[in-house]
Amino acid sequence: MHRPVLRVLLLGMLSMSSAPHAAEPPLAKRVLVIGHRGASALRPEHTLVSYAKAIADGADFIEPDLVMTRDGVMVARHENAIDGTTDVADHPEFAGRRTAKVIDGHRVTGWFTEDFTLAELKTLRARERLPELRGTAYDGQFQIPTLDEIIDFTAAESAARGRPIGLIPEIKHGSYFRGIGLPMEDKLLATLAAHAYTRSAPVEIQSFEIGNLKYLRGKLGHAHPNIRLLQLIDDPDVRPGDVLAAGGELTYAQMITPAGLAAIARYADAIGPGYQAIIPYTADGQLGSPTALVRNAHAVGLEVHPYTFRPENTFLAKAFWEGDHPSTVNARGMVAELRVYLAAGIDAFFTDDPALGREAVDTR
Repeated sequence: MHRPVLRVLLLGMLSMSSAPHAAEPPLAKRVLVIGHRGASALRPEHTLVSYAKAIADGADFIEPDLVMTRDGVMVARHENAIDGTTDVADHPEFAGRRTAKVIDGHRVTGWFTEDFTLAELKTLRARERLPELRGTAYDGQFQIPTLDEIIDFTAAESAARGRPIGLIPEIKHGSYFRGIGLPMEDKLLATLAAHAYTRSAPVEIQSFEIGNLKYLRGKLGHAHPNIRLLQLIDDPDVRPGDVLAAGGELTYAQMITPAGLAAIARYADAIGPGYQAIIPYTADGQLGSPTALVRNAHAVGLEVHPYTFRPENTFLAKAFWEGDHPSTVNARGMVAELRVYLAAGIDAFFTDDPALGREAVDTR
C-alpha cells in the first residue's frame, strides 16, 4: 500500500476528538510522554494504528518492542510468543509450530516469531492483549509491523505535524536471540542508520539486559548524539537475562543502589523502573512514601523514565479509584496519580493512554 494512503486510512480510524497541539518546547526541556506500545489502552498494541493514535494524542515518543523473524527481520511485538496478541491459533496451517521453549529462564509454550518468516507473520492479525479490560473491537484488523515500516510511518507523521516524534525501541530477549543466531544489536543500528529520519530524530534504545547496552555504547560512542540508551529495571529479585545466562548473581535491586546507579551511568543515559520503585504502594493499595531512587539517579546524571501508567482502576492506587470495579476506565484518577509521580521529579514516563499523559504534563 502506498504510504500516504496508509497514513490517511490510519488517521481516519483515530478518534475525531484528537486535536492539534500548540507549539511545544524542545523535547529535552520538558517531561516526555512515551506511548507504551503505542496507545495500547485504546488500540491493539504494536500496530501502526496504535502508534498513530499515540502520536495524534500528543506522545513525544512511541515504543516498538523488537523481536526477530526466522528470516532476520525486526518486528514489533512485546515478546516473541505471539499467541496472546495475534490470531495465530486460528491458523490451522501453523498448528504444528506450537512448541515450548525456555526464554530468560522461563518455560513458555506457544507460537514464536523466530519460527515464522516475515511473509508468514504478515498473514496474522493483531488481537487485544487485555480483552477483559479493553474489549475486542479492533481484533483481526491490523498486521504486525516491521521496524522499517514504523520508522517510515513516524517520519511521515513528524513531517505532517511539524514536530519531532521520537522512537524508543526495546531489544527484547537479547541473549536468547543471540543464542539462536539472530542477534539484534547491530541489525538495529544498521536499520536506524539506513533511514534519514532516524539519523537525526530522537531515539532511545532500551533493554532489560546490561551487556547489549554496554556493547551499543561502545559502538555509538559520541558520534550519534540523537541516540540515547535506557537501562530498564525489572522486579528487585530478578536478574537481567544476560546475567542469568552467564550464571551471575546481580539483581535489579543491586542495580538501583547508589553504587549500582553509578555503574549504569557509565554506559546509559536513563533508567526505566516500574513506577512503584519511585513511590511504592502500601499493603492496602495506597500510595506510600517516595523512595530515594529519583534523587540518587539524578545525582549520577541518569534520567528516570518509569513504566507503565494505565487508565483502569486496577492499575491505580486505591485513593484514585472511581467506583469499585477494577476494570473501570478512570481518566481522572490516572491523571491525578500521575501528577504525584511528576512531582517526584521523573523525566519521562511510559503510558498506555498518551492523551491522559499529555494532560497530566500540560495542566499540572
